[in-house]
Amino acid sequence: MSMSHLYGTDGDDGVEMESFEVSDWDLQNEFNPHRQRHRQTKEEATYGVWAERDSDEERPSFGGKRSRDYSAPVNFVSAGLRKAAAEELSDEDSDDDEKPVKQEEIPKEFVPKKLKTGGNFKPSQKGFVGGSKSFVDFGSWERHTKGIGQKLLQKMGYVPGRGLGKNAQGIINPIEAKQRKGKGAVGAYGSERTTQSLQDFPVVDSEEETEEEFQKELSQWRKDPNGGKKKPKYSYKTVEELKAKGRISKQLAAPQKELSQVKVIDMTGREQKVYYSYSQISHKHNIPDDSPQQPLGKDSKPQGFALPELEHNLQLLIDITEQEIIQSDRQLQYERDMVVNLSHEIQKMAEVLSHEEKAISNLSKVLDMVEECERRMQPGCENPLTLDECAKIFETLQDKYYEEYRMSDRVDLAVAIVYPLMKEYFKNWDPLKDCTYGTEIIAKWKSLLENDQLLSHSGQDLSTDAFHRLMWEIWMPYVRNIVARWQPRNCGSMVDFLDSWVNVVPVWILDNILDQLIFPKLQKEVESWNPLTDTVPIHSWIHPWLPLMQARLEPLYSPIRNKLANALQKWHPSDSSAKLILQPWKDVFTPGSWEAFMVKNIVPKLGMCLNELIINPHQQHMDAFYWVIDWEGMISVSSLVGLLEKHFFPKWLQVLCSWLSNSPNYEEITKWYLGWKSMFSDQVLAHPSIKDKFNEALDIMNRAVSSSVGGYMQPGARENIAYLTHTERRKDFQYEAMQERREAENMAQRGIGAAAGSVPMNFKDLIQTKAEEHNIVFMPVIGKRHEGKQLYTFGRIVIYIDRGVVFVQGEKTWVPTSLQSLIDMAK
Repeated sequence: MSMSHLYGTDGDDGVEMESFEVSDWDLQNEFNPHRQRHRQTKEEATYGVWAERDSDEERPSFGGKRSRDYSAPVNFVSAGLRKAAAEELSDEDSDDDEKPVKQEEIPKEFVPKKLKTGGNFKPSQKGFVGGSKSFVDFGSWERHTKGIGQKLLQKMGYVPGRGLGKNAQGIINPIEAKQRKGKGAVGAYGSERTTQSLQDFPVVDSEEETEEEFQKELSQWRKDPNGGKKKPKYSYKTVEELKAKGRISKQLAAPQKELSQVKVIDMTGREQKVYYSYSQISHKHNIPDDSPQQPLGKDSKPQGFALPELEHNLQLLIDITEQEIIQSDRQLQYERDMVVNLSHEIQKMAEVLSHEEKAISNLSKVLDMVEECERRMQPGCENPLTLDECAKIFETLQDKYYEEYRMSDRVDLAVAIVYPLMKEYFKNWDPLKDCTYGTEIIAKWKSLLENDQLLSHSGQDLSTDAFHRLMWEIWMPYVRNIVARWQPRNCGSMVDFLDSWVNVVPVWILDNILDQLIFPKLQKEVESWNPLTDTVPIHSWIHPWLPLMQARLEPLYSPIRNKLANALQKWHPSDSSAKLILQPWKDVFTPGSWEAFMVKNIVPKLGMCLNELIINPHQQHMDAFYWVIDWEGMISVSSLVGLLEKHFFPKWLQVLCSWLSNSPNYEEITKWYLGWKSMFSDQVLAHPSIKDKFNEALDIMNRAVSSSVGGYMQPGARENIAYLTHTERRKDFQYEAMQERREAENMAQRGIGAAAGSVPMNFKDLIQTKAEEHNIVFMPVIGKRHEGKQLYTFGRIVIYIDRGVVFVQGEKTWVPTSLQSLIDMAK
């Protein structure tokens, strides 16, 4: 509520301030010697301007509105008589006390207009000017006062006809009064709620409940009309209640067992009693003379009929009867549960019985089929059993009677029925002539007899698998006989035979054939082989076994290399037969062993051949050079480059220098240079050492044409040599760029492959994987190369990789080695 009409408002920032100007009240009272003096009270001395004031004559200040004495009699003001001048002046002073603020700061609709006749309202209006009425009788009592209530409401924002409160959520009409019937207390004559209160607050307790509570409380103060004699109340228990009690006590039996050993001292009676469980307290009875005798009062009368022993006995009979009822109910429930359990057991037994009857029926049918097979296998039978018919019978057993067939002892059944028929079937079989004979029938018997559990390769239990026993005892003797008569150099028929049976024969039997029968024959034949006298190459009867035997042939490679090395001692590169014999073994031997064999037996011979080569520009014989270059695919590029650097390029550069010093024809020199360069493959020319040699030749030619003599004797030679140099080096640059692009593509593909499967894509990745497995440091040596190859450290060993071969730095030269040997050396 704004107080600006009392204190005034600052024009700038709207701060409310009390007006301290001299008013009419000050002037009148200043010169009035008979005015009532106001004595300061103790509260005013303590609180100052904030103290409450009861006097109507004091000047208004910060204390706000003044409290009035509403216990004084009501003063009625006439509306039609004009007062005397003194009384009118007194009224005006009173009005000034009531409104000490400036008139211009009060809204016009709230400013009361005084009449000359006195009072605070016009004769023509029925309501007060202090506020508008919402209905006719609202605030009518204010006509006897100054209407301060209506004024305050309107100053606080009240709108007639709307509810009280900030959001008009309060009541609209004033509180109604309801006259009580008599002189009783509040609520003595029922509910005193008015129609308005029921509309504003509808959620209340029902009148019936209120009346019941009232009558209940009232009855507690009334005297018993029966004179204190109450009718005894009897409690009856039905059988259902006893049953429910028994079930609850049964459920609570488990927790009570935990407290069965608790010692309890009962001091509620005349004597102290000790119980050893809480259940004893719940079952204790009221024994006669257990309760203390109460002394008889003056008005008390002795009991006319008191038989505690009889009451105790009756209570015992009641308790015993209750327990019997509870026990009977429990026994009945137990019997019902037993009936349900027995019915379920009967159903289960019926199912088991039907299953057993079905199994007996199936077993009887299987037994009939087996007996029929045995009868037809007798020697004098008119309709003997064949192997195909026996297979059909076993198929029927497997399809229709799978459980019985799976649980039966197939080994004994097969030994008794199938083995004799299988012997008869393979009686006249020659594996080398008809290698596919019997594969279909054996494959069918494999699906019928082989155990579901796969046998391991190391140890076979023939007693548990009928098919493996069949192959070992029936099929294997024929194979042993034919291998004993087989010649290893005629390998085609034997390889075809094993290829036909590789998917039928058990793995461990095939391993036995290859390890115990085939490999000894091959080993014996390799020992008797002589590469100088035998006309049949050894690879023609060894290599066909590679798909079947693979790593089993590794022990044969070492003696083969030794015999080939002995045969190459007197060999000359002009003999091309050595290449024809060695070339099939290049992909069979490991890269390290192959490179070591070449370096030891072939490279020295080729070096001798290059030493014998004579370079003559006028009459050149190229046979020796062709003999060496022909081995390019057989020996490594590094070995071939080493031969050329050592035995070819020194002589070639020397011839070039001598030719340039004798006033040559530079066109012939250019043709001679390009002719020799065309003799090498791109792979050899890409080697850095070969590039350096040819670039050295170009530099020699450029220095020769730069001299005055050479340039004078053949005009245009300098331009031709410069053009040749530019062309050759541009080709080298293009080739290097192409190689870098290919390497980048390969690296990208390897990155994709490594992300997909993490499989090593080249030999370097394999070496890195092995190094990680054995905790060996494998890293490149920065800025170190050998023949253009990056050097690496493998532990403490320096190596480089060339075409899938690891070269280890020795005392004088680089030695090829295997990966396993490298790991052993690093450890």
